[in-house]
Amino acid sequence: MAAPPRPGLRVTAGVTIPESELSWRFSRSSGPGGQGVNTADSRVELSWDAARSAVLSPVQRERVLERLSARLVDGVLTIAASEQRAQLRNREAARARLAALVADALRPPAPTRRPTKPSRGSKERRLKAKQRRTDVKQLRQRPRDT
Repeated sequence: MAAPPRPGLRVTAGVTIPESELSWRFSRSSGPGGQGVNTADSRVELSWDAARSAVLSPVQRERVLERLSARLVDGVLTIAASEQRAQLRNREAARARLAALVADALRPPAPTRRPTKPSRGSKERRLKAKQRRTDVKQLRQRPRDT
């Protein structure tokens, strides 16, 4: 029985990349495979054009392009998977990796840190710990004849 067609690659609750925006390439893998290693195209390359994607809002597109700029070539994100022997497993691995990368890039920035001062108690504890350390090291020294 064939698997039902997928509507797309779900990245977050609000973002699903349609299958029409994903392009696949297959080639021979250099990894494990036994006798079939030289005949089966088990290596998978999954490409997604983030710059021209209709799924992303302008803010999301800008965020993705900025955060994934090191991995993009002309706005296209490419994921390669060849860890598994079977092409189907490599396809699933590539889909999962793409979804995780894009979801991480879409995550809103963390709130800015508000600078704080150390409390009086923390300062005192730090100084007491330093004094204890000093005392320990003083006890380790040879006694001085004065």
